[in-house]
Amino acid sequence: MPSFRSPAPAAWRRLSNRHFRPPPEVREVPGRKALPPPRGRGDSICPAGDPATLWRTRDCAAGGTWPRLGVMDAFTRFTNQTQGRDRLFRATQYTCMLLRYLLEPKAGKENVVMKLKKLESSVSTGRKWFRLGNVVHAIQATQQSIHATALVPRLCLTLANLNRVVYFICDTILWVRSVGLASHVNKEKWRMWAARHYCCFLLLSLARDLYEISLQMEQATRDGAEREKSPPQDPPGYSVADEETEWLQSFLLLVFRSLRKHPPLLLDTVKNFCDILNPLDQLGIYKSNPGIIGLGGLVSSLAGIIIVAYPHMKLKTQ
Repeated sequence: MPSFRSPAPAAWRRLSNRHFRPPPEVREVPGRKALPPPRGRGDSICPAGDPATLWRTRDCAAGGTWPRLGVMDAFTRFTNQTQGRDRLFRATQYTCMLLRYLLEPKAGKENVVMKLKKLESSVSTGRKWFRLGNVVHAIQATQQSIHATALVPRLCLTLANLNRVVYFICDTILWVRSVGLASHVNKEKWRMWAARHYCCFLLLSLARDLYEISLQMEQATRDGAEREKSPPQDPPGYSVADEETEWLQSFLLLVFRSLRKHPPLLLDTVKNFCDILNPLDQLGIYKSNPGIIGLGGLVSSLAGIIIVAYPHMKLKTQ
């Protein structure tokens, strides 16, 4: 029987050096400036650090750059976060609600509607597991909002986060009742308490958004006044109705420009406005059909996904 010998250690070293080659040293020539290392396929230069750790990255060894972050890597990093998984589950839940509302009037779709209803219920139950530890995060957010510099954001955010803490406590009690650990809990009472505090949280968040929008509008107005040195003259045949119409158009245009220059404020405002439809419907203040609630929840979930995926898009507390 023929015997197989493993390659010599020197051969293994040559094979390893072929794929993992340390970066060449930069030699300085007297009278000349040292040239930077060539750029590789990456997008950013490798940070300075221990050379023993830099050579393990192939692109860093070749051109002094980190490799590009692929789509799968970004998706994995997003789903590794609890908030990222919760946003995906939430988007799935409200998508099922919207599709169920659209398919219910059509004949022959009863089986699909039943499957969507079961999927929506399962996703809603799974989301409760992700929200179990949110009470601690809400308490930390309350402590951080107390130290805000501006008075209006400090007041709105502190009261909003306090209502958020109570909402998560009510939600946890409802989850305990749903799993059978406390069957004596009045489900409707605690559901109304949760909806009431969630509605207060969103109203206070919207008040903070309106305050930030007003600041942005004032800044845009000052910038426009500096550019326009001469006041505009009214054309002949100018009436009060034209003045009111022009004022409304100018106001809407100013709001649009203010939100366009501040995307985090736009995302936060859209998310809070779409979220408030559900508690208003539960409290009976403003009744909406499941299609409107599903569409609003889907838009809000997409805005939340953008905020989680890109942390710089989150509205910062000043």
